[in-house]
Amino acid sequence: MSSRPATAPVSAGGAALLPRHVAIIMDGNGRWAKKRHLPRIAGHRQGVEAVRRVTRAARAMGIEALTLYAFSSENWRRPEDEVSDLMGLLRLFIRTDIDEMVRENVRLRVIGDYRRFSLDLVAMVDDAIARTAVNDGPILVIALNYGAQAEIAAAARRLAEKARDGVIDPATIDEAAIEAELDTSDLPPLDLLIRTSGEIRLSNFLLWQAAYAELLFVETLWPDFDAATFAEAVAAFSNRQRRFGGL
Repeated sequence: MSSRPATAPVSAGGAALLPRHVAIIMDGNGRWAKKRHLPRIAGHRQGVEAVRRVTRAARAMGIEALTLYAFSSENWRRPEDEVSDLMGLLRLFIRTDIDEMVRENVRLRVIGDYRRFSLDLVAMVDDAIARTAVNDGPILVIALNYGAQAEIAAAARRLAEKARDGVIDPATIDEAAIEAELDTSDLPPLDLLIRTSGEIRLSNFLLWQAAYAELLFVETLWPDFDAATFAEAVAAFSNRQRRFGGL
């Protein structure tokens, strides 16, 4: 991935351009369920439906890459039964949606240390990635057991090891060298980062990649997020003035 800023939202001819890469912090499943006096798992189930709606909408709009924050490295702190429910929903999503991804030429990518999951779930994820590896259409990136600080620290360790072994000169380490070691190195630059549910923080998600991304915080709870809400977010991006430090 280049260290250059992401594509500007307006072409020379004045036509609005789409963001190439959109990331979403999918927040609000628990509050959605609580408002309806339902268990939290009901909110997570509806959140999976929102994932389906938004991934299809992004594909229809021509978004190159969509990254979804599905399970953070901090989510292990949640009650054991809730973590188990989330793992079950991930299994179900893979079983029910992988054929559609194959059929629609979607390439699945995973960022984060998902190998901490149970062996059967790791095998399912590996199989899903392998089945879509030959696809050359839109990329769906799922962040599983992901934390941006850990990602950056791991990149720094790899560069330090290369410098120790004489593979690189420490003086040559720059932004591009760090980006090349990140989980997202083969993805387009991040243009737009959305967080749902009204919270205004990044929660350890794509901290490096978001340096020049447009940030959009919306009140909509994730289970209520749909194609129309996604289109509104993309339209908001297209109306932003992106100068990347220039005039």
